[in-house]
Amino acid sequence: MNRTARLMATALVAATAASAVAFPLVVVEARGGQLRPGARVDSASSLILKVGERVVLVAPDGRVTNVQGPHNGPPTVAAGAVQNPRLALAALIATRNDRANTVGAVRSGALAAPLPSPWLIDVSRPGERCIRDDAPPVWWRPAAGDAAAFVIYPVDRSWRADFLWDAGQTKITAPALLKLDGAKMIVIKTGTQERAVRLNIIPADIQDPAVLVAWMLEKACVQQADALLRQIEAGLAAEPALPPS
Repeated sequence: MNRTARLMATALVAATAASAVAFPLVVVEARGGQLRPGARVDSASSLILKVGERVVLVAPDGRVTNVQGPHNGPPTVAAGAVQNPRLALAALIATRNDRANTVGAVRSGALAAPLPSPWLIDVSRPGERCIRDDAPPVWWRPAAGDAAAFVIYPVDRSWRADFLWDAGQTKITAPALLKLDGAKMIVIKTGTQERAVRLNIIPADIQDPAVLVAWMLEKACVQQADALLRQIEAGLAAEPALPPS
């Protein structure tokens, strides 16, 4: 079992052991209130939201709960966590398909070239991307073509960073000196073509693969979620099947 699949199995076992009482929920999105993305909320604790406030929570098995204000009480989450990693994977894939249909396969990147790693930023298309807040962006192009230049800048054009693909190169790790300065929207320019890319930051301490997939899907980073799902599936494929939970 690879590390990604092992983490998923460990998270599901922990969630199952705690499910009779409570289990941790991760905040993916929060509008209003005191919660911030990456915060943990106990499923049995009271969550107070005013009118207009909203919180999106993810359970250890990847289930997403959207809580709208006014609300005063525990988040409403389906009872019990999925114990079988394969069933959890199947549920995540179903969620992925629903998300791609809702957002649009082209817009979400569901029909884009497969990423060899979930944390690569495809510079060949616009749209949503997910990056970790503890790692520099790694730019990626689907085809190892000729040498070519590209430029990164925020929408206000307050700075720019120039990069150059060597012939045959497909990945470039952004240097530490590149400071995005909290920019959530950047423009990637190749030649005369500009592509707007929105960056969605995932806290470094979010490690559970199911939670990461759910986070990516919630932010429409479907191309990256697909790469992570393939990693999970590859790890589980080598393991003996478990009985249905």
